[in-house]
Amino acid sequence: MTLRFASRLDNVETSAIRELFKLLGKPGIISFAGGFPDAAMFDVEGVREAANAALTEEPGAALQYGATEGYQPFREQIVGLMAAKGVQSLTPEQLIVTTGSQQALDLLGKTMISPGDKVIVEGPTFLATIQCFRLYGAEVISAPTDENGVIPEALEQLIAEHQPKLVYLIPTFGNPSGALLSLERRRQVLEMAVRHQTLMVEDDPYGDLYFDAPPPPSMLALSDSVPGSRDYLAHCGSMSKVLSPGLRLGWLIAPAELLGKCVMCKQFSDAHTSTFSQATAAQYLKAGRMPATLDRVRTTYAARSKAMGEGLRSQLGDAVRFVQPLGGMFIWVQLTGARGQETDGNALAKRAIEQGVAFVPGTPFFAQNPDTSTLRLSFATADIARIEEGIARLAKAL
Repeated sequence: MTLRFASRLDNVETSAIRELFKLLGKPGIISFAGGFPDAAMFDVEGVREAANAALTEEPGAALQYGATEGYQPFREQIVGLMAAKGVQSLTPEQLIVTTGSQQALDLLGKTMISPGDKVIVEGPTFLATIQCFRLYGAEVISAPTDENGVIPEALEQLIAEHQPKLVYLIPTFGNPSGALLSLERRRQVLEMAVRHQTLMVEDDPYGDLYFDAPPPPSMLALSDSVPGSRDYLAHCGSMSKVLSPGLRLGWLIAPAELLGKCVMCKQFSDAHTSTFSQATAAQYLKAGRMPATLDRVRTTYAARSKAMGEGLRSQLGDAVRFVQPLGGMFIWVQLTGARGQETDGNALAKRAIEQGVAFVPGTPFFAQNPDTSTLRLSFATADIARIEEGIARLAKAL
């Protein structure tokens, strides 16, 4: 039997990261490959209490079908979260709850992209975004980046040349780069959104995971100071990296017309995000446990990031180049080829697994012109002892 699949599948393939996970069954392997939060950081007791409160206070609402836009108490809590991060004058009606921020990206693809449309992303960027936009027929174009994120002058040149449907950015501790876009660059991006009347999509799943000083305000928070920019800005948020990815909770803040189209497409997709997950998260936020949870996660990840950076410097020396991240979950590494050592991240990944350590080569994170000398290391799920051992194994593989 031959099935005739949709032509849209011709331009996408399975995730290189998910395929890599199939190789991780080897006993004793240390993985820096995943982009997962550490399960040991989950506030299990707090989530249990929140779930019980949801079932006690509003059991009917928590277990029933709900509005596509989201469970109202949770939307109100999101407004409070965003206000604490400098987003003023936001109302629950200006956001919808999504099944993880990944669904927000999918809804933006469905509503904005027609086959042949152009979309600009950072090079490198979140792999699933490239796949998602290509699924809807987009030509995905990479904007140059440096250690501080996307380069505004290069981005504006690409916008003028290609007139894209949208530009997708992860300004704060990006995946995979870990880069942090400066305050000035954020303003420049908002100004060019107005100048070129181009939708900017700000994806912000990592902004709460800073190690020392908080990052600059989000582009959404800054938009009030750049007249007209809110009309060309969509903001994606998530609970996955700070509370639990298993709850599958994200949100999308966008101009009213775009938000309405996304609600319509979500109705066709899943009707609504789990009301029980939303009710649980609403109770959790209402109980005020999030600040302590974030403090614990930040402290743990900061120590692990430092240990990984120190290990790379001491064990691999000038064979690698990287910028120590100020937050997030990743270190983006470039192989320099010093002393004739390996410069191909894909080749090193295979040898590393033989040595008992895994990472993701950087190639899949580029929509165009991949830099094969790059690799992504996640410090989130391994403790310091395993990080030190894993980097030692990586040095042997190199």
